[in-house]
Amino acid sequence: MELYNSTLESGFILVGILTNSGSPGLLYTTISVLYTLALTSNGLLLLVITVDARLHVPMYLLLGQLSLMDLMLTSVVIPKTLVDYLRGENAISFEGCALQMFLVLTLGGAEGLLLAFMAYDRYVAICHPLNYTVLMRPRICWLMMATSWTLASLNSVIHTSYTMHFPFCMTREIRHLLCEIPPLLKLACADTSRYEFMVYVSGSIFLMPSLAAILASYTFVLVAVLHMSSGEGRQKALFTCSSHLTVVGMYYGAAMFMYVQPSSYHSPRQDNILSVFYTVITPALNPLIYSLRNKEVMGAFRRVLGRFSFIQDGGCQCHIEAL
Repeated sequence: MELYNSTLESGFILVGILTNSGSPGLLYTTISVLYTLALTSNGLLLLVITVDARLHVPMYLLLGQLSLMDLMLTSVVIPKTLVDYLRGENAISFEGCALQMFLVLTLGGAEGLLLAFMAYDRYVAICHPLNYTVLMRPRICWLMMATSWTLASLNSVIHTSYTMHFPFCMTREIRHLLCEIPPLLKLACADTSRYEFMVYVSGSIFLMPSLAAILASYTFVLVAVLHMSSGEGRQKALFTCSSHLTVVGMYYGAAMFMYVQPSSYHSPRQDNILSVFYTVITPALNPLIYSLRNKEVMGAFRRVLGRFSFIQDGGCQCHIEAL
């Protein structure tokens, strides 16, 4: 097959889940609702954590980073998908494809590492409460966040630059929701077997230790919870842990199927469904699971609302007095 030499000028066509769906209207509405929920809940949580000084502790600072990553990750993919469906155009430039891949890999990788650090934070808080202020002091917390962003960015730069250097064939159709490594490699007019093995190895190195750390942390937490004297406290802690592990399982499961599963097992339909999980479903669920059911967060939310109401009422009163 002859090489497609004008990919740089013409870019690609994303043939995503909406294009191939039997009920695109229903799926469009569902994704729109989930995106709105993700945008609203993560935005509110980030605002509350930023404004309320009482939440400037490691647990909530990490949650704030998770909300920021979710907000950015879903916004990198979903708005373009929805707008393209309405316009009937699915084109993306070569540079836009590379940028989208870089951002998704960075944000997705950083979130995976951050979830491991959050699990460690819960382990320290429950199993070593007396040492919490030492083991999770501000410097350690900021180091965790910086490590997540830095390692994920470096990994993303390497994979994006290597993936996009391949020559691509005449077809420009990426049968996927977004620009990702597996569907793009199917368009390459070169032997990608060695690089696919590199993706498998790096994906395993990046995902497996983090997942193992999460499972180990929650195992210790569950053991400590089962020894609680309070039945009500034990039940609440078990429900919280199971909710966290459900979201972690959804996120890591989708990522591992995409980047650790051999390419021969990939199919456009399966890959599209998996990409929806980590680009819109988990970002919508994370704030509900981790924070918005938390009494401290809801109390802070009420305080922030009260503060804004007070400022608004004060401004109106001053305006009336001036008249």
